[in-house]
Amino acid sequence: MMRMTTTTLRAALATVAVAALAGCVMIEDNSTSVADAVPPPPRPGAMACNAEAAQYHVGHDATQAMGRAILKDSGARSLRWGPPNGAWTMDYREDRVNVRYDDKMKITEVTCG
Repeated sequence: MMRMTTTTLRAALATVAVAALAGCVMIEDNSTSVADAVPPPPRPGAMACNAEAAQYHVGHDATQAMGRAILKDSGARSLRWGPPNGAWTMDYREDRVNVRYDDKMKITEVTCG
């Protein structure tokens, strides 16, 4: 029987947590859905992101509730989570707020795009 080391267990738990957050996108009606492969273009008159208004969330835990708060404070229409060492597309959307977090699930950066 294979025994899991503490490091392996931590890595597995972190992977599960990252997958749970990375698969969620907050949309205008505050419901949660799985991110589409190609995001829809912003609709006319879409809300523009203001990342400065959400900077005080840096250092907080990366949770779904915190994502809703960042979405509201930034004025953005959608939210994209950036897991540790994760890559994402470079497409720019003025109605989207990006939230990066570290291995400890702490928010490290809030930007628009």
